[in-house]
This record gives sequence, C-alpha cells and structure tokens, in this order.
Amino acid sequence: MSSAPSGFQSSFLRDFEARGAYNDCTDPSALDALLEKESVTAYIGFDCTAPSLHVGHALQIMTLRRLQQAGHRPIVVLGGGTTKVGDPSFRNEARPLLSEETIEANKQAILKTFRNFLTFGDGPSDAIMVDNAEWLDELEYIPFLREIGRHFSIGRMLSMESVKAKLEADLPFSFLEFNYMIMQAYDFVELYRRYGCRLQSSGSDQWGNIVGGIDLGRRVESVQLFGLTTPLITTSSGAKMGKTASGAVWLNPDMRSPYEYWQFWRNTEDADVGRFLRMFTDLPEAEIARLEKLEGAELNDAKKILATEATALAHGRAPANEAAETARRTFEEGAIGQGLPTVEMDWAENKGWEQRSNEAILKASGLASSLSDARRKIAAGDSVRINGELLPKNGAETMRDKTDVDASTGAFVVQLGKKKIVLVKPV
Repeated sequence: MSSAPSGFQSSFLRDFEARGAYNDCTDPSALDALLEKESVTAYIGFDCTAPSLHVGHALQIMTLRRLQQAGHRPIVVLGGGTTKVGDPSFRNEARPLLSEETIEANKQAILKTFRNFLTFGDGPSDAIMVDNAEWLDELEYIPFLREIGRHFSIGRMLSMESVKAKLEADLPFSFLEFNYMIMQAYDFVELYRRYGCRLQSSGSDQWGNIVGGIDLGRRVESVQLFGLTTPLITTSSGAKMGKTASGAVWLNPDMRSPYEYWQFWRNTEDADVGRFLRMFTDLPEAEIARLEKLEGAELNDAKKILATEATALAHGRAPANEAAETARRTFEEGAIGQGLPTVEMDWAENKGWEQRSNEAILKASGLASSLSDARRKIAAGDSVRINGELLPKNGAETMRDKTDVDASTGAFVVQLGKKKIVLVKPV
C-alpha cells in the first residue's frame, strides 16, 4: 500500500480525506493529478447476496456520491455474475450458492437504493448502472483461460491476505471461490474497455482484488488503472459498523423501516457523532464542527440531525422528517407516532390476546428473540413497558391484569428501553 502525500490537490480527494473516508490508494500522486485534470469514471461493485444492501455498504455508496458531486462519473456494478461464485474474502465458510432466480430477485430489490443517492442519466457525470453478468455469462472457458488466466500467478494468488487467512486456518476454499479474484479483475478491464473506467474503489479488505485488476489492465491494455480504498468502520467501542443485536441494518424500507433506520443513527455513540456526520451526510464541515462540540443533552440534538440527514439520503427527505417527528411525539410527548414499527397480530391465538404472557407479547413484538430472552429482559425490572406500564420482575401478571388495549388505537405499545413497537389488532 502507498502512503498519501502531505496534501491532495483534487477537490474529490481533499474532501474525501477530510471526511475520514480515505484509507489508501495506488500511486496517490498520479491519481490525484488525474482527478484534478479531468472527469474520471470510477466504479464500485455490489454482489446480490441479499434482497437489500445494509448500512455496512453505506460508505461505498457515499463514495460514489462524493465522486459525482466532484464532477466525476460513477458506475454501480451489480454482481449478477460474481454472485454466482461468491466472494470468499475473509470469510470462515463458503457463501451459499444462490439460484439465478434468487440472484435476479435480489438485484431488482437492490436497484432502487442507488437512485436515492445518485443521479442517473446520459450526462457526463451521470451515474451508470450495469450488471457484470452481461460479460461474465458470455465468457468461453478455454478462450478466457488463454487470454486472461495466463496473467495470474498461482504463487501470487496464494499470497493474498484473504487467501492466506483461509489456508492457514484450514478453512474450506473451493476452486470456484478461487476464481473470484480473476473475475473481479476482469470486471475492471471490461469496464475500462466499455466505459473508459480508470478507478475502482472498495473497502480496504478488497485491496488484493483491486490490485489484481490494476495489474491485469497493465498487462492486457497497457493502461494505468487506479485503486482507492475506504477504512473498515467500527464504532468507538470497537463494534462492527452496522451490526446490531437484531441483525443487519438494511437499507430497503421493506426490510427496515425509515423510522427504525432513523433510530439506528439516533443511537450513535457520543464519540462517533462527528465522524459519522462527515462520512454519512452532506453537511458542511463548519456545521459538523459546531455539532460535534456539543455536550450532554445538547449532543442528542446532533444525533437527531445525523439520523435525519442519513435517513434523508437513504429514504428521502419526507420519510426522514416523518421519522424524526414520530420519534419526537413518541419520546417527548408520550404519543403513539404513526411512523412507529407495527406488528399485526392474530388475537385469536392462545385463547385470546389478553391471556398471553408478558414474555409471549415481548417475543411477538420482535423485541425479544425467544421466551427465555424475554424473561431475561423482564427480570431486569427497569426496561420493559407495555402501554407505558412497567412489567414486574416475576412476570406473573398478564396484560389483563395490567391494562386494556388503548381504545383509540386498538393496539398495545411494547417498549424496550427507548425502542417502541405498536402491536396492531386486525380489524
């Protein structure tokens, strides 16, 4: 890896570094000069392994956004082809092989995410979206080995950190997975041939694959290609960014509502507020500098701004404002905000809803993963409330003993700490 020069000249790299998104790049001086001189076409690839991207992808999506804001042309590459193989990088087990129908369904579900962050069209800096299955599915095996495979040294491939880690740990590593780095390298060359793409960006864990594409471009096209990486994000407490007790923080609203997405950012650790404002919003530096200096209760206002701005990028300004208003009414006024997550229940189950135990209600709401998990949370005695009433530690009382369904809403409101879910009675 190369170290960055004392100061970048291109507006993109200056801003990228100032926002804490820069980790490393190949030939920094040459890349900086290219970005300063002309509009550069750059790409990031996203495999279609799930029906939504998650917040762990947000920094990569923001990288494409920053490139476009600086006048460069971003390419979103959806991995309809590479998903059929699966990226083995730093994984303890092989990715499950998905059917072509599942991959296509995932791709279609992911498409809309990018339209909130990027402007697509035919202009010089308008974003392009392509599927690498367009060229990977058409490859013929023997010609591909002769044209491309001959440029890859087995020794060098085995020396890649992602490969070494699997081999040293004696983890399964199939020939199928071993081909992934060749396919990703070929993507870079093909994008250069089709669109004049000169830059690939990704997380720092993809450095070896990026360098493979740069080397292949030099060998088969005699062109200098470039790589740019972002840091792998952890919170100030050391937790992996985007991982919660309930799982991944999805970007698609049908998998995680705008309100829940807003709450994820609202719960940012104090020490991360300034850093995340720079990385995941478009707020100017002067405003971020002011917000990150706030302390105590005022820092919560900065977290709300972070939550609203990050949600506006992912879901739109109106859903972000609605999520912020729902949170305000819920936590400041005690009202049941319309934007709260809802769970429709079958009230005829278990001899009627009123007879269900507190543990069953908590599990049904999704705030507990099991009845035993619910018992542990209730046993804490200070965090679980239903319709505003604290549940007793012994869990002996049922909802009939505590309170009736709210007549105006026909629902129970289950709360764990600051998180609330409305359980809606079907009509």
